[in-house]
Amino acid sequence: MVKIGLISDTHGHLDEKVFEYFKECDTIFHAGDIGTLELADKLNAFKPLRGVYGNIDGHEIRAVYPLNLRGKVEGLDIWMTHIGGYPGRYPQRIREVLNQKPPDIFICGHSHILKVMRDKRYNNMLTINPGAAGVHGSHKLKTIIRMTLDKGKVVNMEAIELGKRGSLK
Repeated sequence: MVKIGLISDTHGHLDEKVFEYFKECDTIFHAGDIGTLELADKLNAFKPLRGVYGNIDGHEIRAVYPLNLRGKVEGLDIWMTHIGGYPGRYPQRIREVLNQKPPDIFICGHSHILKVMRDKRYNNMLTINPGAAGVHGSHKLKTIIRMTLDKGKVVNMEAIELGKRGSLK
C-alpha cells in the first residue's frame, strides 16, 4: 500500500497546510509548474518527491525534473506530465502515447482545475488533475489530492481544499 500526496501548479508558493495533509503520505507527486527548486527541495525533505516540470519552470527545475514520468506503483502504470488535457481533449503528443499504450492512471496539471474522471476510450484510464495549490492563476480555490494505491487499485482518494487562491495562509 502506498499513500500519495498529489499537488500541482504551486508556482513557487507552498501552503503550509500541505505538510499537515500529506503527513501520512509515503511520497508526493508534483505535476509541474513547481516554480522554484527551493519549493521542490522543501517538499522532498518532507517526503520523497517525484515531479515533472511545467511550462513556467526554468532550466534549473528542468535539469532535475523531466517532462514526463512513467512507472509502476503498487502494480499500476502511472504516467505524469504537466500539460495533458482531459478525455476527448488531449494534445497530439499525449494522444500518440495513449494510442500506443495507455497507463492505468494519467496525472497532469496546467489547467488549475481539479478533475478526476475515467476515460473509457483508453481502457477506463483514471485521469487526475489536482488543480492548483499556488496563488497565481485564475483558480478560486487552492486544491490538492491524497490517494492510496493498494495491489493494483485506487482504494481511497480525497480532494482537499486549502483555501482561497488569494489567501497566503
